[in-house]
Amino acid sequence: MSSSPKLTAPYGSWSSPITSDLVSGAGKTLGGTKVDSHGHLLLLESRPSESGRGVIVKGGDNENTDVTPVEYSVRTVANEYGGGDFCVLGDTGTLIFSNYDDQRLYKQLIDSKESPPVALTPDYGGPLVAYADGVFDKRLNRYITVREDRRESCRTSVTTIVSVELKDSSNIQDPKVLVGGNDFYAFPRLDPEGKRLAWIEWSHPNMPWDRSQLWVGYISDNGDIYKRVCVAGDDPSIVESPTEPKWSSEGDLFFVTDRNLGFWNLHRWVESDNKVLPVYSLEAEFTRPSWVFGINSYELLEEKKNLIACSYRQKGRSYLAVVDKDKHTLSVLQTPFTDLRNITSGIRCLYVEGASAIHPLSVAKVTLDDEASKVVDFKIVWSSSPTSSQYESYFSSPEFIEFPTEVPGEKAYAYYYPPTNPMYQASQDEKPPLLLESHGGPTDEARGILNLSIQFWTSRGWGFVDVNYGGSTGYGREFRERLLKHWGIVDVNDCCSCAQFLVESGKVDGKRLCITGCSAGGYTTLAALAFKESFNAGASLFGVADAKLLKEQIPKFEAYYIDNLIGSEKGFIERNPINNVDRFSCPIILFQGLEDKVVNPEQARTIYKALKSKGLPVALVEYEGEQHGFRMAENIKYTLEQQMVFFARLVGHFKVADEFIPIKIDNFD
Repeated sequence: MSSSPKLTAPYGSWSSPITSDLVSGAGKTLGGTKVDSHGHLLLLESRPSESGRGVIVKGGDNENTDVTPVEYSVRTVANEYGGGDFCVLGDTGTLIFSNYDDQRLYKQLIDSKESPPVALTPDYGGPLVAYADGVFDKRLNRYITVREDRRESCRTSVTTIVSVELKDSSNIQDPKVLVGGNDFYAFPRLDPEGKRLAWIEWSHPNMPWDRSQLWVGYISDNGDIYKRVCVAGDDPSIVESPTEPKWSSEGDLFFVTDRNLGFWNLHRWVESDNKVLPVYSLEAEFTRPSWVFGINSYELLEEKKNLIACSYRQKGRSYLAVVDKDKHTLSVLQTPFTDLRNITSGIRCLYVEGASAIHPLSVAKVTLDDEASKVVDFKIVWSSSPTSSQYESYFSSPEFIEFPTEVPGEKAYAYYYPPTNPMYQASQDEKPPLLLESHGGPTDEARGILNLSIQFWTSRGWGFVDVNYGGSTGYGREFRERLLKHWGIVDVNDCCSCAQFLVESGKVDGKRLCITGCSAGGYTTLAALAFKESFNAGASLFGVADAKLLKEQIPKFEAYYIDNLIGSEKGFIERNPINNVDRFSCPIILFQGLEDKVVNPEQARTIYKALKSKGLPVALVEYEGEQHGFRMAENIKYTLEQQMVFFARLVGHFKVADEFIPIKIDNFD
């Protein structure tokens, strides 16, 4: 039986069942996974439908149940970006979590709704002290965790590794400092006997992916650290950033570092000689930058003590693999996921966070055979969008592309999503409009996975491209460091080169090119619109408009990051969009949260006022209660709708099929 002929309509005007309500409702994010002593999965999900509330969920065979009481929201703001928000305490049936409103640590029985969470850390009169990335010390019945103390100032906060007493007491004491004196700490990890503590530390002006150190401290019977050894990162002749330390059940220390190939690979510490040896070397990334606490890219398998389950990323794709640490071999495991994040060991299984072109962010239970050489069962047990599969015929599959940059012989990378809708086609002489996204970070990575917000555009007849410009993660240190001292140049040039590449390839309309970006991606967006003429309109979501002001106001974690990216005072002047508003020449829409502590709302207001005075079409949308990144479903929905209407009216020259009510655009309406 033949299918119905497609309707012919202009690109951008197609109707689609992938609505803004669907996108905003499917925006659950994942904050990590743990497994309790009975093998039950515990995961943290953030829910836009509940204003971004973080809820720990216990996975069952048939259904998931909420563990977190409705009065609490699990989320830490340590280092501003958080992560490592909760921990399971061995076989005690107890977990510890950070509560968003007051940033205190609480202890909670996993399976008892009658017993409310009990506070473990003092009340400092507000969310002034934050905790993240903790581990249970069974030997001394305490919780060892990273603490960020902001009682003096966010700019001069003090970060330490502390121990928190777990005994119930009405007189809660201040945590005890175990390690301090450096600017930052992460990954405190205890050996099986509780007598050695490994951790990562780094100091200004570095970010953890620039240079860091791995230390091991020896613990006395009273819980103090009496001796320290630097395992990696102390040799000035070796540029490396060790991360993710982990002890085996035999007491061997493993970690990931990029000392050999410029890629993060697995290594092992030989304690007797204080030497570091590679476990397996490959030009691929076995971890990602520590923007958040609690990254878990590999697991040491208890059933097969010579094997390490891991994920690695190579040329835009993730792989699940098993490394034999004795034979130094690697075997790839086949799964439907092409993008992987954290891995958690279960009982004779792995819980893998992943996605693909047809799978949204999900958690899968992966069961291996007895030799851990192949996958015998793959079952998705949690999905950020469980109903998305019904729209699969509308999904646009990402095409991984390499394109030439302005530097001869260099390439950058992107994922291009062509317009896709089973009901519509455009006339043969028309090319689609393009929306280019510049990702945030800027040390982040565009990943070719199912993202309904992208499908919202492509199913309506837009081309969409997600760019990995020089400076992005996933392609090694050399590629990542292209951006040092060249932010606002390399990223902008690469985005413009990508758009031009797609035009010259005949994929998109060169007269209808739009650009969007969040945070640092918003800076790239604004810089591209100010200093280049490649794009016809843009949208900045909590974007950096004033790098100089950002440098002066940004919290401690990134205090020197902007200096490293810009490089000089001259650069702050020449590459600052806010100093060059006279060079803007096309329409811009800005979206900003009013509680943003990373990018002050005044940055968006200043750009808005300047462009309004200049006579350019401009609109500003401000959200009460939103911080750096939008978490509320209604705001995610509104942002998506208004971007599309803005671009359609000012660049697309077509009518959007949806009945979106457009906001007022200054100098246009």
